[in-house]
This record gives sequence, C-alpha cells and structure tokens, in this order.
Amino acid sequence: MLAAHTRIEALLILRHGEQALLTLIIPLALLIGLSTLHIGTVPEPRVDSVMPRILALAVMSTAFTGQAIALGFDRRYGVIKRLSATALPRWVLISGRVLATLVVVALQAVVLGVAAALLGWTPSPVGLLAAVPLLVLGTLAFGAAGVLVGGTLRAEIVLALANAVWFVLLLAGGLALPASDLPGPLSAIAGLLPSGALAESLDAALVHGALPGPQPVVVLLVWGAVAGWVASRTTKLT
Repeated sequence: MLAAHTRIEALLILRHGEQALLTLIIPLALLIGLSTLHIGTVPEPRVDSVMPRILALAVMSTAFTGQAIALGFDRRYGVIKRLSATALPRWVLISGRVLATLVVVALQAVVLGVAAALLGWTPSPVGLLAAVPLLVLGTLAFGAAGVLVGGTLRAEIVLALANAVWFVLLLAGGLALPASDLPGPLSAIAGLLPSGALAESLDAALVHGALPGPQPVVVLLVWGAVAGWVASRTTKLT
C-alpha cells in the first residue's frame, strides 16, 4: 500500500511540467552554466564547487517549492480531503509524500551527478556517502517548510510566495553564488538559511571529503523542527 502510494506521488511530481522545470531543467542549466562561465571567485575545476550548490537547489526546488505548490492546489481542489476519506491510513498518505519526495531527490542527484561527471566532477566515495544523509536531512527540512506554506495559505498565495522564496534563496541564499561571495551581511545571513546550510554541508562532504561542521547541520535541524512543529498545528485539509 505504501509502495503503491509512493509510486503514484512520485509519478505525479515527475509528470508535472512546472515541477520538471524546477526540479531538473533549471538545475541542469545552472550546473552547466556556472561550471563553464567564469562567474564569481570559484576555484578550478569550477564544477567541484558548483555541484554542491546545485544539489542544494534541486532539493529546495522539489521539497519546498514543488511540495508547497502541490499541497496548496491539492487543498484547493479537495484532493487531500478526499484521500483522507478513503481506506488509506493517514500515515500512508504522509509517508507516501515524504518517500516520493526522497525518490525524486535521489533521481535528481543521479541525473545531476552524471552531468557533473561529464563536466569533470570527480568526488571521493567517502564524500558521496557523507552526502546521502545530508540530502535526506535537507529534504526533510525543506519539506517541512513546504508543508507549512502549502498547508496554511490559499493556493494563489502559495504559488506566488513559494516561487518568490525560491528566487530569493537562489540569488541570496548561497546557491547561485557561494555565501562567501555575497556582499556585506548577506554572507552571514546565508549560512543561517536552510539553502546556505545545505550547500555548505554538501560542499564539505563533496569537495573536501569530510563531515560538515556542526553549524550547518544544526541550522537544518532547527529549520526542519520549527517548520514541522508549526505545520503540524496549522495545516488544513481544505
């Protein structure tokens, strides 16, 4: 039952045109562009520094923006309410969405990894292993924030807000440029955002082959815990 629901949820994400644009096309375009164009003070080979930030962007696109918009419109059209009235237990509905998001993130990581390898990316096996739990943690943190936004606001507001947050974090959240290249206080602020924290932790794993420091992990845990706690008390079915 859970596997079937997870498969359906994953297919719905992958078949949605806007979702495909956010989850795959834009990250791929940015990976290629930022790896080949000399933008910012990035050491060579550029793809080594770019790849962790693009992975963080992919996670944000799927777990936050995509889930927020999908949940907002599912609530608007009564999908969540109708599913709750079926024989599917609530834990299956929730777990299916979570697992589907993780499946899509895994597919993103594979596709982006192949593209990065063609551009000269050569991560260490230790770094790849260390990146897996970080991707899961980032997905859960962004997913909790996505549920918070998509489960409380009107669909039209969710659509505008989720896309606005995506653009802001892309430009000023340590994704398009490393946090160290951002001007003034933005550099410090980016490290306290889930986007910057995930990019920083993935950079430690994939570029340096080491475990990340405690700060980015704590930032992700705090964002996930707070967003999840608030979402559990404010999310509405309609």
